[in-house]
Amino acid sequence: MGKRRRAERPKTRPALLGGVLVVVVGGAGLGAWALSGGDGNGAAAKPKIPTGPPTAAEVSRVGDAFLAAWRGGRTAEAAALTDDVPAARAALTGFTKDAKVSAVTLTPDTPAQTPGAGTETPATGTPGTRADARFPFAVKAIVTHAGQSKPLEYASALTVVRRASDGKPLVGWKPSVVHPDLHPGDRLVTGESGTPPIKAVDRSGRELTVKDHPSLGGVLDALRERYGKKAGGKGGVELRVVRAGAKQDGAQRTDAGAERKKADRAPDKTLLTLTEGTPGTLRTTIDATVQAAAERETARRKQASVVLLKPSTGEILAVANSRPEGFNTAFQGSLAPGSTMKIVSAALLLEKDLAGMDKKHPCPKYASYGGWKFQNLEKFQIKKGTFRASFASSCNTAFITQSKKLKDDDLTRHARDVFGLGRNDWTIGVPTFDGAVPVQQDAPKAASLIGQGGVRANPLNMASVVATAKTGTFEQPYLVSPEVDDRKLASAPRKLDGDAQRQLRELLRYTATSGSAAKPMAGLGSDVGAKTGSAEVDGQKKPNGWFTAWRGDVAGAAVVQEGGRGGSSAGPLVAKLLKSAG
Repeated sequence: MGKRRRAERPKTRPALLGGVLVVVVGGAGLGAWALSGGDGNGAAAKPKIPTGPPTAAEVSRVGDAFLAAWRGGRTAEAAALTDDVPAARAALTGFTKDAKVSAVTLTPDTPAQTPGAGTETPATGTPGTRADARFPFAVKAIVTHAGQSKPLEYASALTVVRRASDGKPLVGWKPSVVHPDLHPGDRLVTGESGTPPIKAVDRSGRELTVKDHPSLGGVLDALRERYGKKAGGKGGVELRVVRAGAKQDGAQRTDAGAERKKADRAPDKTLLTLTEGTPGTLRTTIDATVQAAAERETARRKQASVVLLKPSTGEILAVANSRPEGFNTAFQGSLAPGSTMKIVSAALLLEKDLAGMDKKHPCPKYASYGGWKFQNLEKFQIKKGTFRASFASSCNTAFITQSKKLKDDDLTRHARDVFGLGRNDWTIGVPTFDGAVPVQQDAPKAASLIGQGGVRANPLNMASVVATAKTGTFEQPYLVSPEVDDRKLASAPRKLDGDAQRQLRELLRYTATSGSAAKPMAGLGSDVGAKTGSAEVDGQKKPNGWFTAWRGDVAGAAVVQEGGRGGSSAGPLVAKLLKSAG
């Protein structure tokens, strides 16, 4: 056997790379790099991952590259610049294939920057940079179908985010990048509409249009989706947003629980009409004069929402929001109703004989229950007062003191069985939230009595509540007569006890004429009733202001978010509309 060869010592050779001395250690085909800035133990330094918000330069670079690829029809390249490649590719492909959009022009709408400003500053509002990581842009294109073409123009925006794994700036993908009306699961489709247009008219036959009544935009879309075929119209050719869960031709969904799911889903929306269809006529319960007044009054306020209806029938006369193009808070909002909920709580106490209109009733400065200490506004108290005085002054502790005498589900059952709240079965013709009064224990149970805790409602719900208090019987609100589609309106299992209803009605009348609601209700006559309310919301400097009232056979309710006291914020709104409807 030959002599065993001694293992050779590794050879080293220095090298200069980029001005940094590097030692290359050779041997067995392996190499290690010892760079300056290591941990001192020969371990390689890890590259630093960028953190924090993208810089203004990164936002511009990514935004420009994305628009250039999209504009050039390079869908895969554009999708690769996002943080959700499959979803982006599908949406951008559908924009051309399903929406039939061509000749796309995308123009960045970049905020002006101060000359010489540092573009590497994070996009957080530093002078001379973007205020945030948004990259707004304008879209111009042509939509073509069956020989018909029309221009399409709108504004959109993307947001640049930083990928956590490597800090790379990318477009944070959302369907709204393609069009601001798109939500997850929605699609843009151009073709023959499966749902004919409608000519919606008010109770007197006057046409209702979005131009004249902006708050009815989403309502009219929903009415068209539900009643377009029943109204007898013929569909045209349109570019529209087909909502998640809907059939591509716009037909109503047919999966399990279709009626409720259809009501919960936002309606399809027409963005561009290439060929006009023939509309069918649909009569609604809206009063165009009252609706116009509601539009004017909410437009003068920030974050106001209001509903008016007829207590005798439940017919909705008007619905309006300060932001008509946004979420329909008036019908679908889910907010703590504050002291307007005391209408329901008072009815419960009256039926259980825990209160009587002119019986003595405690209203101390403070009341504790379930570990929480409750107080009245400005810590007022009523010594040796009656329930009438407590209700008219909106005394919180008058209700909190009765919590120990109530079962956990008493308020829930009463709200559901008498006032129709929280049953999730209203079918007014468009999507609604039907209120929520969950079973609560301890302190949250007490808070629910004064419209806090887990209680949630909107102006539609509270207008219905005061209407039920006036008549004693819940009449489900509606926009379209059930005779149009043979649907069954929701009903409550029972009426309010006769004596309790008589007292409750008088309590509301007294509040409107001599209590906390007297100022806004002044001059509206004797057949009136009202309740003020305010609801604290975490993170808000001012509470939401609530007000609900009736005058004759018209009831209304409004909320002004961050409006402060309901009597001074929502009260004048409701009172003015009750007067205009009279």
